[in-house]
Amino acid sequence: MEVTKLEHACQIVTEGTARLVLDPGELTRPVDTTGVVAVVVTHEHPDHVTPEQVLRITAANPGAVVIGPEGVRAVLADAGIEVDVVTHGDHRTVGPFTLDFHGTRHNVIHSSVPVVDNTGVLVGGRLFHPGDSYTVPDVPVEVLAAPVGAPWLKVGELMDYVAAVGPARAYPVHEATLSDVGYAMHTGRLREALGTAGELVVLRPGESLTV
Repeated sequence: MEVTKLEHACQIVTEGTARLVLDPGELTRPVDTTGVVAVVVTHEHPDHVTPEQVLRITAANPGAVVIGPEGVRAVLADAGIEVDVVTHGDHRTVGPFTLDFHGTRHNVIHSSVPVVDNTGVLVGGRLFHPGDSYTVPDVPVEVLAAPVGAPWLKVGELMDYVAAVGPARAYPVHEATLSDVGYAMHTGRLREALGTAGELVVLRPGESLTV
């Protein structure tokens, strides 16, 4: 598989001619791609999904399915978008992609902000995208898409999370809230958390990694 990072949380996973789109939100360029068999959304916040992005993808790929937790179904319902609802422990196979879902809740932003559904996805048994959570799957993770900037994120907690997952490789995502200086600082801490057992791969939007 190959994963291409776009802006912020969005990633496109490719295997052969099939593509899987993860978290196409409002901070990402318009996602115009063909060969898409599924769109997987970890949670309902607009930086991870918008009806406009999903409708653009499904218009170009009429057979694509949309998968996400209950909160995603609710926010896309008014746009007439059907969602295959998943939660922790669920499994799906779409085209060449196996999808295993982990976690149920978004990390706490503040006591005044409602906590929404969030379910991370393990793609192909190798690549884990946690969404906005510190969910640690109960299976090994080869490659981790690690959030590095968010209202809910504290760098020390991020370092503990990455150490707990223990991936062989990690790449930073969810960076739109950071300045260039902040991004460099946070990715540096991410590298420290990986230690000598893991490798940090910094992908700029549009760059890809073989998984």
